[in-house]
Amino acid sequence: MSRSQRRTLVAGVLAASILSSIGAAAAQPLTVVELFTSQGCSSCPPANANLIKVKDKPGVLALSFNVTYWDYLGWKDTFGKKEFTQRQVTYEPSLGRSGPFTPQVVVNGDTDAVGAAPGEIERLISSSGQPKGPVLSLDGGTISIGAGSAPGGKADVWLVRYASGVVEVPVARGENTGRTLPHANVVHSLTKLGSWTGDAKTLALPAASGGLSSAVLVQTPGGGPILAAATN
Repeated sequence: MSRSQRRTLVAGVLAASILSSIGAAAAQPLTVVELFTSQGCSSCPPANANLIKVKDKPGVLALSFNVTYWDYLGWKDTFGKKEFTQRQVTYEPSLGRSGPFTPQVVVNGDTDAVGAAPGEIERLISSSGQPKGPVLSLDGGTISIGAGSAPGGKADVWLVRYASGVVEVPVARGENTGRTLPHANVVHSLTKLGSWTGDAKTLALPAASGGLSSAVLVQTPGGGPILAAATN
């Protein structure tokens, strides 16, 4: 092989590598499916099962947010947190709801349904448009947000820590007494990292602990649409 042929080969390999990187960066945007559920709600197990069916669907980020307002029925939800309840409450006005309920599934922050009927979550995913926000990526300890248009001039940047996979929880009291309930991609923490105003920006991604996975959401404030999402 001549020197010029070797140069051509190297250039071709480099170009392929660059194109591969560009392709990865421009991967299909994630559709975010949030299920607001409770171990104390007898209507929730079918919706939990529906979320499990879509959790490994390409291009889908499925998350279980366990709420606290059914704890008074005799069983304190083992994953429930007030901040998850507050996230659901914040969604309700823009979704045209008078208050929170379970099981509620919210897709991309801008459409919702009860989510317990067979195929309901799949229907929402199919009918919901993909987020059209900035390019978003997680690389090691860095969050990179590309330039774009932030509706209203600003968007929130949320860090979600969740346990990837399915976990089963035996329930000893309340409406689901004696049942073992499966949960998919259970959220353990939700933290606001800052804001995005339309300019390209990088933020530090805090290290995760306990084997949890990380997702970052760029979202219109006040329970508005999700503009971009990425996982590590």
